[in-house]
Amino acid sequence: MCPKLPLLLVFFLYYAITSLGSDPDPVQDFCIPSTGIAACKNSSAATVEDFVFSGIKFQGKFSETGLAATSVNVNIFPGLNTLGMSFVRADFEVGGINMPHFHPRATEIAFVLEGKIYSGFVDTENRIFAKVIEKGEVMVFPKGLLHFQMNVGDMPATILGSFDSQNPGLVRIPNAVFGSGIEEKLLEKAFGLNSKEIAKLRKRFAPH
Repeated sequence: MCPKLPLLLVFFLYYAITSLGSDPDPVQDFCIPSTGIAACKNSSAATVEDFVFSGIKFQGKFSETGLAATSVNVNIFPGLNTLGMSFVRADFEVGGINMPHFHPRATEIAFVLEGKIYSGFVDTENRIFAKVIEKGEVMVFPKGLLHFQMNVGDMPATILGSFDSQNPGLVRIPNAVFGSGIEEKLLEKAFGLNSKEIAKLRKRFAPH
């Protein structure tokens, strides 16, 4: 066997994994999705409006957890297509939370625009990295790791988040566990809950 073959194999596998794990590099300046047969709108037909999104000028509708999050991904802002990035605005009422969740396809950087946010993530060894971050501070959440936020200040707070994927994905832990139809007996054994408690959680986190 060629002595360099194992090294070449490792290099190939690393390249394949990293390539598959991120958005592909664009092969043109931009690609505004077309409603016709072509994958992209003719570049000569693009206008500045294709690259501007005004949907986060104001806060969105608050949920029962005190969070109003407005995502800016390729599904609602086509100008992001092939550019490998997206954005979110998250507004918190006093005491509001962003429940534990993760993004399977992206690392996130969160910038505190206003307020004080208890913010953190948990790694694959169950170590927690968390602290209160304030206006002007930034925290990064590595790709695929569970993270969370809570407004611990005495006034509303706002975070702006940036992702290194045009469609980072979002998995909310309570919804994924109790709102997806996992077998009840498994949930009973995993969490030490009875059927009545599980039914209550399923009702709360079921898809609407």
